[in-house]
Amino acid sequence: MGPAPPRGDPAVEHILVIGGGVTGLTTAWLLLDAGYNVTVVSERWANPSNRITSQIAGALWEWPPAVCGRHTDIISLEHSKGWAMTSYRIFERLMEILPTEAHGVRMRLANFFFDRPLESLPDQYQKMEEIEHCGVAGFKRDPNLVKRHAVNQKAGVVDSYRHLAPVVDTDQYMIWLRDLVTQKGATLVTERISGDLLSQEDELLASYGAHAIVNATGLSATELARDETVYPLRGALIRVVNDGKRFPKVTEALAVGIDDAHRDEQELVFIVPRNDNVLILGGIAQPRQWNLDLTLDSPEIVRMRERCNYFVPGLENAEYDPDAPLVQGNRPTRSENVRVEREMRLKKDGSASRIIHSYGQGGSGFSLSFGCAGEVLGLLKDLSLGLLPTKMSHKPSVVPDAVRAHL
Repeated sequence: MGPAPPRGDPAVEHILVIGGGVTGLTTAWLLLDAGYNVTVVSERWANPSNRITSQIAGALWEWPPAVCGRHTDIISLEHSKGWAMTSYRIFERLMEILPTEAHGVRMRLANFFFDRPLESLPDQYQKMEEIEHCGVAGFKRDPNLVKRHAVNQKAGVVDSYRHLAPVVDTDQYMIWLRDLVTQKGATLVTERISGDLLSQEDELLASYGAHAIVNATGLSATELARDETVYPLRGALIRVVNDGKRFPKVTEALAVGIDDAHRDEQELVFIVPRNDNVLILGGIAQPRQWNLDLTLDSPEIVRMRERCNYFVPGLENAEYDPDAPLVQGNRPTRSENVRVEREMRLKKDGSASRIIHSYGQGGSGFSLSFGCAGEVLGLLKDLSLGLLPTKMSHKPSVVPDAVRAHL
């Protein structure tokens, strides 16, 4: 157990955040801006040579459900839509007040293509209609979008739409985010916390002088929250040089959507400019595959490259990114809701826990990051008011004032 950090003003509540990924650090950011003292504990932090899961994400903002893995629970899905729009607005604001060179977030056109008219794909048609009216910029439905890109005209695309979406250079953003919360006053502790958090809650609170604990540990919630519904959704991305020399430079995101009838196949086309020099090619979504042992020669990776090559002629000539030709990671997914709620189990003495969970965002960690952090702020307010924990409901989330200040 690490030593307790300086507590500062004893009247200011101190929050212990466990988890140094995008969910944990974004939560720390909003807590700091709301006036809390914050300590973040993580076994690992973003590193350009030894990437954490958040750095490997596709990180294209998407209206839920995302193309790379989804939650079908209606309660979770409705919450996620509100959380996603909160994140969209804050990413927009971030790009207004700071240059991209600082944080690595860019606004790009995202194009989604389909092999059938959207009217024949009820789930995708509903999603498109929601996107048209949710407030994103640049929405346009146009079956002829494929003709306006350097895309294979024989790829079987018959319908498509587009909109502007934030795209995150995850390496740059995660290191910037870590530095930002440090500059705002957070204490970062490199340590692994093991075991059920509930059984050691009082010890952790006392050791860190904390008022409450936020569990943002992703897959580790199987251990720390005793949550058997958490499972990995293995993903991988090929990274190629996108300088326009060997193929026409790709400047917009291109994705071929999967409808519910074909979702078990989980092999799709996902082509996104990571930054001005790197293009990522995907994707796969393999549930309950813990091993990160894929190579460029693995059959699913070979098929992934072939799908992208076929969709955008010329990609077969692309050079691999010398820094990292293939990255892979496990998205923290739940078979139930994305979990942003207070711990429901009682402590041994029968009292209510002071743990708040935020995990299970699957392939939507960046898209939901600010929205989920805002939800945690609201739950901390309930905790301070002495309200008992309740399960997620259909009630729409209220955006706390600290989140509104970012918008």
